[in-house]
Amino acid sequence: MLSDKIEMFRNRLSKVYKHRSKLAKKMNISCYRLYDKDLPEFPVSIDIYENKVCLSEYKAKHHLSDEEHAFWLEETVNTIAGVLQINTDDIYTKERKRKTDRLSQYQKNSDEKEFFAVEENGLKFLVNLSDYLDTGLFPDHRITRKMVMEESKGKKVLNLFAYTGAFSVYAAKGGADEVVTVDLSNTYIEWAKRNFEINLLINPAKYKFEVADVLQYLHKVTPQSYDLVIVDPPTFSNSKKMKDFLDIQQDHAELLNLALNAMKPGAVLYFSNNAKRFQLSENEIQASEIKDITRLTTPFDYEGKLHRWCWRMIK
Repeated sequence: MLSDKIEMFRNRLSKVYKHRSKLAKKMNISCYRLYDKDLPEFPVSIDIYENKVCLSEYKAKHHLSDEEHAFWLEETVNTIAGVLQINTDDIYTKERKRKTDRLSQYQKNSDEKEFFAVEENGLKFLVNLSDYLDTGLFPDHRITRKMVMEESKGKKVLNLFAYTGAFSVYAAKGGADEVVTVDLSNTYIEWAKRNFEINLLINPAKYKFEVADVLQYLHKVTPQSYDLVIVDPPTFSNSKKMKDFLDIQQDHAELLNLALNAMKPGAVLYFSNNAKRFQLSENEIQASEIKDITRLTTPFDYEGKLHRWCWRMIK
């Protein structure tokens, strides 16, 4: 019975890999999503990071015993290795489940420390497929990052909820006069600093890093300071490091208005989030122009599968 399902998975994976690997090669992309729960018997996502693979299993009621599940996972890994013609040691497995708070994103899954660099649009980023739930680079935002790069020359840029600073690196390489990177996590800010270093972006006067609660930080920013702002918050956070908890559906208008207050007239703000049923409270947001760019910023490998929204706003 399992052998039939594995064969079905192998056929599906082979077909998708043949198509997407050609597209990725043509577009000079080395980090992309190959598979995302295409078959109900295999509730996993498969992300390629150059010559390594991140296999994320979504927590589900699979009705398998521990022994049966271990065998299923082993066969899944072997199938991926066979189709992609890689070693099983280059496939990293993770179990994904609903995060109880933002801190769970950067809690370690092991005691290892395995960082390696990948390239995206000629820039380098450190990823870690073994130690943390998230890898350090979200390929679904590669188009949005390129847009930020193209708008950054001569600008003062503020990156909020910055994670490992990928948007910041793009802005800096795009010729920004100043880039401020803000995140609640020491882990992520240190990671962001390393991403700047491997791209030879070393200038403390231009590139600044802040460990801070974003909402509290925005209350202290001098009004009309920035030309370009990126706001990519978690759906929900109740981290003990925050003064208040964050619910992006409930709090996004306040958050965006604080960010807009920090911006110069005519400045641009990119806002995205991953809340599945998110509804933008457009009438409450003090922007002169709001454009939904979700489809425009959805890469080929996430079409039809991406639960992420994105807007471009002008003050």
